[in-house]
Amino acid sequence: MAVAWTEAGGSQRMATAAIVAAVLCVATILGAYFFEFALRYAPCPLCLTQRIPYYVAIPLAVVVTIAAYAGASRKLVAAGLVLIAVTMLIGAGLGVYHSGVEWKWWAGPSDCSGPITNFGAAGGLLQQIETTPVVRCDEAAWRLLGLSLAGYNTLISLAVAGIALWGAAAVKGDKADA
Repeated sequence: MAVAWTEAGGSQRMATAAIVAAVLCVATILGAYFFEFALRYAPCPLCLTQRIPYYVAIPLAVVVTIAAYAGASRKLVAAGLVLIAVTMLIGAGLGVYHSGVEWKWWAGPSDCSGPITNFGAAGGLLQQIETTPVVRCDEAAWRLLGLSLAGYNTLISLAVAGIALWGAAAVKGDKADA
């Protein structure tokens, strides 16, 4: 038996959580693009890796929103929200890892932190140096209140995960599942 949308408080909460998650994720990616293209802060390999959870969460949040409004099973919508939360927790873990690399708490990937050890053939060394952009993962290009962009990514990822879990928890409050 389908429950009318106005009677489905849990579905409304789930849809709201998915919409807020999508908006926050889109805003974060747009912010990253602003730093990259408008302010000319070139992203390091870890910065680019931290964007992947957003690229997964954005379309997933859109699908979850559509499913919630279309009257899909609340359990299915809740599962989608949990998947968003897990994705963003992975993003938070990547942010913590990158922050630790920036603070020199642990070593980062060899391709963007530490000394460059492989220069290749001596004849092409100058050309290789001139054509290879080096953006270091272990140097924060920008900080505000002591946090780098990786630190802010951690906080945003945790917030989106929390919002998604808040929405998913609405399935427990509803007895009728559409």
